[in-house]
Amino acid sequence: MGILWTLIIGAVAGWLGAEIFKGGSLGLIGNIIVGIIGGAIGYWLLGATFGTSVIGQILTSAVGSIILLAIINLFTRGKA
Repeated sequence: MGILWTLIIGAVAGWLGAEIFKGGSLGLIGNIIVGIIGGAIGYWLLGATFGTSVIGQILTSAVGSIILLAIINLFTRGKA
């Protein structure tokens, strides 16, 4: 159940990060990966600032996803 929950939170956080950071959508699988990695980045930077509830986890992951998408955009700008 923990892996499924991680995938769901990662997908929602990745989608939310892509919506806030326009032009950052990478598709469903890409959003899940960005959300999961973003969750690790967000937790590393913010800790439990937004709390440990599901909403807090999604917000922390979304902040990390936005940071990750900004970094990805720096390296892929103008390649498409």
